Amino acid sequence: MGALAAAVIVPHVRRQLRIPTAVTVASTVAAPLAIAVLWPRSRRRDLGLFAAQMWAFAVCHELPYDDPKRLRERLYIEYPIRIDRWIGRGVLPNARLQKLLHRGPYGNQLTKFAAWTHWFWFIQPYAAIFWIAVRNKEKFPQSGRQLAATFDLGCAMYFLVPTAPPWWAAENGYIDPEIADEHVKRVMLEYGEKLWGPAWTRIFGTLGSNPWAAMPSLHFATALMAAILLSDAGGKVEGTLGWAYALSLGFALVYLGEHYVTDLLAGAGVVLLARNGETLARPFIEMFNTRLQRLEAIAASK
Repeated sequence: MGALAAAVIVPHVRRQLRIPTAVTVASTVAAPLAIAVLWPRSRRRDLGLFAAQMWAFAVCHELPYDDPKRLRERLYIEYPIRIDRWIGRGVLPNARLQKLLHRGPYGNQLTKFAAWTHWFWFIQPYAAIFWIAVRNKEKFPQSGRQLAATFDLGCAMYFLVPTAPPWWAAENGYIDPEIADEHVKRVMLEYGEKLWGPAWTRIFGTLGSNPWAAMPSLHFATALMAAILLSDAGGKVEGTLGWAYALSLGFALVYLGEHYVTDLLAGAGVVLLARNGETLARPFIEMFNTRLQRLEAIAASK
């Protein structure tokens, strides 16, 4: 229980007490490890492990932005612009979509669709894994591991390669419309302000806790992984819905100016690694499971 309490308390007081990042990470990682050792193997344990893992991700992905000045010194800005201009044949795909669609006759409706598609991401991966837990118990442990691995790999890249999104690059002069005829706006802000009014600032401040976590796009990566897992779990309808959502989200993220196409491709690479990495890491996993079973036996005997 101490590990679980520390996992909740330490992140909330880390700034006030100036707790080092390594200590914060260790305290959050201790929670799933404690559950793995102390709880008997069951679906309840599997769900607890996934929940603790997601809490650890929610905490850790914010940590780089605890020191914005230091992070800004390491921030990568221009490499995704160059790659996306190559993909877009000289013009950023964000700019192409916004020029073609946002200013067109159906721009308002398209923006509404894209914004809600984006916001639904805060439900979709978890709804997918919950469905698998309920409908296909045998598939849940592996599905949970692979979805969690997708989050973890993306979070590690946030630390290693902090990258600015297109809207930030445009706001700070790295995408100059006077030079490249590229106009990239954060379209979601306009719609959010109209829809939510004064509450939007508070809502958006909660959701946008690390504005420099663009590479890879974990929004796209986790939605894509959820679609694959739903297909694997045997639900044809659910799998089709998952794929439709993932593709819609990919379009929305580029159209809204939230991500480059490069970020989405990197997200797909993270999914590929999470799917195939388990096979490559099997010797390590088997060794870890053997030691974990010993710890479980010790805990059960007390």
